[in-house]
Amino acid sequence: MSGDVRERWKVVVNDEEQYSIWSAQRETPAGWREDGVHGTKDECLAHIERVWTDMRPRSLRERTAPEAEAR
Repeated sequence: MSGDVRERWKVVVNDEEQYSIWSAQRETPAGWREDGVHGTKDECLAHIERVWTDMRPRSLRERTAPEAEAR
């Protein structure tokens, strides 16, 4: 049931290490993989808040890392 408070969600992550949630009943979209966390929408969003501490895409973090180390 769409909108049902019991609807199950899954946390997905892409190659840039950006997180999102996706309905557990739907196939994971192309370019994304499951993070392994399933639950209510609030549980999944809480997990993302705990683990996604740097919002910059992975490619940007990697490009800027040598500059930060050189300082």
